[in-house]
Amino acid sequence: MRIKLGQLDHMHLVVPDREHAARWYEQTLGFERVEEYRYWEAIPGGPLHMSADGGASGIALFEAGNGHKESSIGMGVAFKLPAKEFIEFANALGTSINLTGKDGQPLTRQSIVDLYLCYSFGFMDPYGHELELN
Repeated sequence: MRIKLGQLDHMHLVVPDREHAARWYEQTLGFERVEEYRYWEAIPGGPLHMSADGGASGIALFEAGNGHKESSIGMGVAFKLPAKEFIEFANALGTSINLTGKDGQPLTRQSIVDLYLCYSFGFMDPYGHELELN
């Protein structure tokens, strides 16, 4: 039997400090805590759940320790943006948005990648997780 999965719900990211990571995702990429899942934050080893689209998809930030490994490098998350917001993001690079590309260099408008089905920017969060905006 084969199971066909639906849309992305969330990804687990292990970070050194959940609160610091939550601030970075909020201030840099517009994420918000998902109120429905706030009770998980109080559970030892539980996640801090955030979303940029009202909870339709999201990330679960786990703090290293409490049974979680220090690093999950190699794990990536892709987020889809409407065309207008994608262009706004591209125009803000190097001014109000400063990110590091996967190559370690500053992300610029010239960092855009044509994936044939869409255009994409690949970059890293402060913890070594690969992120992508399409």
